[in-house]
Amino acid sequence: MNPNRSDTMNTASPHTTVASAPPRPATASRRVIDAPTRMFHWLFALCFVGAYLTADGERLRLLHVVLGYSMAGLLVFRVLYGLFGPRQARLSLLWGKVAAAPAWLRSVKAAWSGMGRTAAPMNWRQGQYLAMAMTVIALLAVVLPLTLSGYAAFHEWGGEWLEEIHEATGEFMLWLVLGHLAFLLALSVLRSRNQATPMLTGRMEGKGPDLAKRNHAWLAVLLLAAVLSYWAWEWQQAPHAAPTQISCSRDRHAGDC
Repeated sequence: MNPNRSDTMNTASPHTTVASAPPRPATASRRVIDAPTRMFHWLFALCFVGAYLTADGERLRLLHVVLGYSMAGLLVFRVLYGLFGPRQARLSLLWGKVAAAPAWLRSVKAAWSGMGRTAAPMNWRQGQYLAMAMTVIALLAVVLPLTLSGYAAFHEWGGEWLEEIHEATGEFMLWLVLGHLAFLLALSVLRSRNQATPMLTGRMEGKGPDLAKRNHAWLAVLLLAAVLSYWAWEWQQAPHAAPTQISCSRDRHAGDC
């Protein structure tokens, strides 16, 4: 028997590598929102916040108008993308969720009336999707009267009552936005998961097929380029338009305005 055998077995070679723990598997996720939808969302939010903050005063009136026109253009894009875009971005999906409201309300009524007896549980998740869809549709729908009343008030077509309608519509939209944010916050707390993350990354944790088969990043870049180009064009026109608008604001009855 070799006397050095035990020493050899007990002594590790200097080149021997220690087995490490296997790497943690990446969290499964799936794409649920494509890039154009996310780009629209954040540009739309930026324009609304900017337009609301610049609503008062003549100094930033042109900026307010440009941001309002940008919202109208973004709305046109979203409608076209919702009609001809991929399935997960279709407006028909939102409308389908809203159209299911009567059936869901009947199920809620049946569940409440059947308390204490065997009854089907309420589908709260369907109700959450319904509330979210109704909020999104309301936000999109209010943009049209908001921009039309703003355009008419800017050109002084109908008097002060149009300005009042424009301001009231803007306040109503603000409450819709705040309600939307509060609803997302409540869902995030109830589900212990940030519900705004998919609108940032486009992905949601969980196994399953991608709802958005393709990201269409090129269209998102094109949308951003179009908005920035419009802003650059308005910036170039501003020095020529500003004196006219200022003179019109000072004399609302001027015949040349």
